[in-house]
Amino acid sequence: MSVPRAIRQAFLAIEQSEGAGARVRRSIGTPKLRNFSPFLMLDHFTISPGAGFPDHPHRGQETITYLLKGAVDHEDFAGNKGTIETGDLQFMTAGRGIMHAEMPRQNPDGSANVGMQLWVDLPEKLKKCEPRYRDLRAAEIPTIQVDDGKVTVKIISGQSHGTDSVQELAYTPVWIFDMTIKPGGKITQPLPIGWNAFAYTLKGSTAFGVGKEQTTVGSYHNVVFEQKGDSVSAEVSKDAKEDGQFILVAGLPLDQKVVQYGPFVLSSQEEVYQAMLDYQGHANGFERAKGWQSEIGKSMVH
Repeated sequence: MSVPRAIRQAFLAIEQSEGAGARVRRSIGTPKLRNFSPFLMLDHFTISPGAGFPDHPHRGQETITYLLKGAVDHEDFAGNKGTIETGDLQFMTAGRGIMHAEMPRQNPDGSANVGMQLWVDLPEKLKKCEPRYRDLRAAEIPTIQVDDGKVTVKIISGQSHGTDSVQELAYTPVWIFDMTIKPGGKITQPLPIGWNAFAYTLKGSTAFGVGKEQTTVGSYHNVVFEQKGDSVSAEVSKDAKEDGQFILVAGLPLDQKVVQYGPFVLSSQEEVYQAMLDYQGHANGFERAKGWQSEIGKSMVH
């Protein structure tokens, strides 16, 4: 018998400014939700043309970017560059150090670029690994229909209803699903026991949980599940005026200390100081940062 997970909390992600002219709804990495290993931060971003995230460093974490609308260019100091478009993902492992820029493309209709960025902690022994990128294109993501076609699941990572995702894309084990439920549809998604899990709602109203515990939430909420249990249930009322869409994420908690200072995520205060020194001194992974400027970031320099 599947044991449904109860909801620990559900809260609205408030919009704030971030980067250069970007608008962000941050839910993980706020006073409402910290120490939720392996997750460090979750941003639902809206970047208008002329805004973005110019040259900046990272060390000690992975970032997973899922583009919901538009296109974003990226470029780093190792000469990696590319573009992710609507429905694509980029998995970036910062490891011992990376410096990069993420800038939106100008959409023909002038609309904003919208997406999700999740920061995932790296196991301590991998924090000094070489940086790497992995892109996952929208066309490569297995998509299944559940509940007589009333539920659509994009299996970005993990397994759902007998279908596996394409490949392991992150060092820290994480399952990610993009689910859309039509009015009257419902789904029960099994999750690994002991993993931390949350759902972030993108549109409509979705009811999570079962029985008396069931809670209905609107858009832009983070729904945090208890660790106990092995499945998450979600449904949309048959009277609903629109589909419910949410991202469901689960990850293996890491038993380690997290000391975060901006883009550096390490295991001790000393390592954070060292990261700042290495970055300023172009050492220990940041050698290529010396004198480097991204081409795409130059549009921001006024």
